[in-house]
Amino acid sequence: MWKDEVLEEIYIIREEHAKFFNYDLQAICDDLRKKQANNGRQMISAPLKSRGQLHNKSLKPSL
Repeated sequence: MWKDEVLEEIYIIREEHAKFFNYDLQAICDDLRKKQANNGRQMISAPLKSRGQLHNKSLKPSL
């Protein structure tokens, strides 16, 4: 099976980060939010698409 070295490195980093916080999801998320707030970049959210903008017609409700 083919292995992606970049993904393997990401998995290792993610595992080490989780282990550092004893796999406490709340602590992990708090740490990531703190890092995100302190990185100096402005975060923006993409506007939500209205139902009229959906590209996949199967997702539109039938009338």
